[in-house]
Amino acid sequence: MDNPLPDELRVIVEDLQRYLVWEGEQGKVSILSRASAPPALVKPATDRSLEAIRQELGDCKRCKLSNGRTQIVFGVGNPKAELVFVGEGPGAEEDAQGVPFVGAAGQLLTKMIEAMGLRRADVYICNVVKCRPPGNRDPEPEEIEACEPFLKAQLAAIQPRAIVALGRFAVQTLLRDKTPITRLRGTWRELSGIRLMPTFHPAYLLRYPSEKRRAWSDLQQVMKFLGKGTPP
Repeated sequence: MDNPLPDELRVIVEDLQRYLVWEGEQGKVSILSRASAPPALVKPATDRSLEAIRQELGDCKRCKLSNGRTQIVFGVGNPKAELVFVGEGPGAEEDAQGVPFVGAAGQLLTKMIEAMGLRRADVYICNVVKCRPPGNRDPEPEEIEACEPFLKAQLAAIQPRAIVALGRFAVQTLLRDKTPITRLRGTWRELSGIRLMPTFHPAYLLRYPSEKRRAWSDLQQVMKFLGKGTPP
């Protein structure tokens, strides 16, 4: 038989739970939530459009990435998309054009989307960080933390049926899971009631073309879930 919590401990636990809920409602991410579970995509009391979120982002100076960027790369595509692709961060071409996934990796992503029977205009594409890391280095924790509220707001505004997380940083940021992408990919996860499929980043697939077969298998699962069929 389970032993009930002592009254004092029960009160502490309930207070902590209420506090974590409050943090989520304020768009904050606590140390405890970072360690234990993916952050909720909490919609504000008044729904915000993607345009409103972009206006709130403004000429962002929230982290040092702003010092070297040419443009903020917010996102592109259908604001009511059933499917959202989330990558890591802009590269040189994206920084120059202000549009995500337009370089070599972006061209491959476009082919992947078209192979699914979709167009780029049908989906929404964005990144974890909105400014290019110098030399395309990995985003640093404080840079991810500065951008993450806007990524969460984008997903909350769109409310897609499915998310494809492209690569390690996107998966780890969204799921709070440090498991290698080679073990996470291909298995459905859930983020605040939205199905999430981890898979390889197109840049990785350009370096290791033999992994395209496994990435296509992941996308076929997404197609099946969305009712798009499974072409050969």
